[in-house]
Amino acid sequence: MRLLVTGGSGFLGGHVLAAAARRGHEVLALARSPGAARAVASAGARPVSGDLDDSRQVGEAFLMARCDVLVTLSSLGYGHGPAIIAAAERAGIRRAVFVSTTAVTTSLDPPTKRIRLAAEDQIMASALDWTILRPTMIYGTPQDRNLSRLLTMLCRTPVFPVPGGGVHLHQPVHVADVAAAVLAAAERGHAARRSYDVAGPRPMPFIELLRESAAAVGRRVAFVPVPLWPLVALARACERLTPRPGIRAEQLLRLAEDKAFAIDAAVRDLSYAPRAFAPGIRDQARAMGLAA
Repeated sequence: MRLLVTGGSGFLGGHVLAAAARRGHEVLALARSPGAARAVASAGARPVSGDLDDSRQVGEAFLMARCDVLVTLSSLGYGHGPAIIAAAERAGIRRAVFVSTTAVTTSLDPPTKRIRLAAEDQIMASALDWTILRPTMIYGTPQDRNLSRLLTMLCRTPVFPVPGGGVHLHQPVHVADVAAAVLAAAERGHAARRSYDVAGPRPMPFIELLRESAAAVGRRVAFVPVPLWPLVALARACERLTPRPGIRAEQLLRLAEDKAFAIDAAVRDLSYAPRAFAPGIRDQARAMGLAA
């Protein structure tokens, strides 16, 4: 199968490209810079020059690719959805897999939520045989932007504050399992015109996630419950003082939401079999050189 991938130079993209090459697919990947081209080439894909901010370039790249399936890993939160859909339709691409996020279900109202939901609506209204995957928080290698920071912090402190006591549910998913789901969706025609939540095998309280992470790096850490709202107020104050605070108020508020998702449909249609969190986070700790 001939795949055209957008977002191939990103965290998830590298895993999808490498797994697609192992499965024997011919893979082309959109690259906006020489660095991105080198990254996708090292993962086994052929770079195709194109910048999602330039709809003309995107249209030309999609026409030239002559692919069987479009795989869009680039974030739908940047507003590129309409240009990607239009380019795919003009290029005669029928089958397309889009990666969104379960973050669109938050009760909060960040700007990217509206953009992503609008993109999903446009995808579903298009002429494409689309599949939409919604992963939860992705982890698994030193390149992830969430649990890699947590593992590093747990190595440095014997006492760790837990906003709200860590009672709310989380369901992180390993990057290799998301990559497998993406390729299964691309390969299976019966997944067309369906959406799937892609998460870990079970939701767990945040405090359990913290304890498993501490065990992965071999640290005995005292987890101390702290009230959430003073931390939110402090984070908002930091946001007013610097454009790049260590943590944002929205991230803290998300800790007060349960993030639990049913994966039955993905198991049924995509043969989805995500790994448990404990071995997954131990593998990540080893990859980071932090394992017990």
